Amino acid sequence: MAIRNIIQTDDPVLRRRSRPVEKFDDRLAQLLDDLIDTMTKAEGCGLAAVQVGVLRRVAVVDCGEGVIELVNPEIISADGVQEEQEGCLSFPGEYGVTSRPAIVKVKAQNRAGIWHFYKADGLKARAFCHEIDHLDGVLFQSRVIRKEP
Repeated sequence: MAIRNIIQTDDPVLRRRSRPVEKFDDRLAQLLDDLIDTMTKAEGCGLAAVQVGVLRRVAVVDCGEGVIELVNPEIISADGVQEEQEGCLSFPGEYGVTSRPAIVKVKAQNRAGIWHFYKADGLKARAFCHEIDHLDGVLFQSRVIRKEP
């Protein structure tokens, strides 16, 4: 396991769409372990592989209930609206109120390729949406409806 450098500022790689994972091997497991360690050290609640320069559809989320590995994640349904402050490990100190779904259902594979389904609300729903946006090359700034100091 290793701490990777988080790409900070508006590096063009952050706007690129990540490719699906096809091989569930030791390299994927190492990437997931590194993402978890890096997210934990940075005190974040989510981190996408693209934020460490790896263009694969891989992210991790931990909103205080344990780490969730998201490989090839997809939002399969969304309901309601929540408007809350959001930030990003790639843009330290930058925050804004975003409009996100209040509840999301997500399907994703784990490191072994097994599909899991998650239903989330509140912070976890925002984290899922934020990290999946990263995998699509979308930055949270494009979701900001108003800036707050």
